Amino acid sequence: MSPKGTEAKEEPAFKGKNLHRFVYGPVLSRRLGRSLGVDILPPKTCNLDCIYCQLGPTKKRVVTRRPYFRVKDVTEAIKAALNQFPEIDYITFSGSGEPTLNTNLGEIIAEIKNLTSIPVAVLTNSVLLSDKQVRRELLLADLVVPSLDSATQEGFLAVNRPSPEQRLQTVIESLAAFRTEYSGQIWLEIMLVKGVNDDLDQILKLKPAISIIKPDKIQLNTVVRPPAEPWALPLEAAELQAIQALLGPQTEIVTETRKRIPSLKTDDLAETILSTLRRRPASLAELTAMSGESSQRIQKTIESLLAQGKIVAKEHYHQRQYEIKSKREKNEGAR
Repeated sequence: MSPKGTEAKEEPAFKGKNLHRFVYGPVLSRRLGRSLGVDILPPKTCNLDCIYCQLGPTKKRVVTRRPYFRVKDVTEAIKAALNQFPEIDYITFSGSGEPTLNTNLGEIIAEIKNLTSIPVAVLTNSVLLSDKQVRRELLLADLVVPSLDSATQEGFLAVNRPSPEQRLQTVIESLAAFRTEYSGQIWLEIMLVKGVNDDLDQILKLKPAISIIKPDKIQLNTVVRPPAEPWALPLEAAELQAIQALLGPQTEIVTETRKRIPSLKTDDLAETILSTLRRRPASLAELTAMSGESSQRIQKTIESLLAQGKIVAKEHYHQRQYEIKSKREKNEGAR
């Protein structure tokens, strides 16, 4: 699907690293296909400190919404990316933290709708859905993927580590309210961590919450990327399948994809890889699939980035994954 109208055919205002400040990918998403990521936050800006977060720990929770960047700058970057990568399945708000913390979210979605008919998805941790203005802004999206990792306050504290005043019951009630207001698709994501929120009692308590939220899909996920806490471990396939059976036919497991997309034809493969790894760790197979390049070219670029000290390799979920080298790791390497 291509951008509509003549506006998207103008010379891109953003190139190279400037383009990658607000957009990344296209990423080969496990559930959204060819997803162009939109990142409207500074690094690790979040109101939770989830133990499984692929971006690492939250140093300071952000609880107040604000406009982080100019709407024009973000939309110009999206326009440029659509010129470069017209075959996109979703434009997805995700990346460096919780997208609903940006007060310009609704306006940016509206601008995207003026640019293209490609559907817009927003991934959210659900906390700010208690804000009616946030819910109004999300009405513009085609798909909202909210998280609900536990149906108990104890589980919420253990997995998501919110601010002390945050109540899970408010989150569940807000999700239910949003369902009554929103006509688009809601895919409820449940991130399962071994030995933390995967026992039978926790899973059964999710069912009443799901019944009032009424999502179109329930998506089970687990810790497939290196997490904030090294003890946050993934479930195995058989364990996920057992939980899938308990939650019913709406439920699917979204831990892997084996699809491959055509070559991105990027001028700077290293920067394209880095822009993805700033938002999510990835394996060689994932980077190869999402770029459409040969595994040999991807491997050569990875080796160069490793040698430059820009990325590190970690063994996780039965495979080697690559991520941006943290400041702590850079400091340790300099000693």
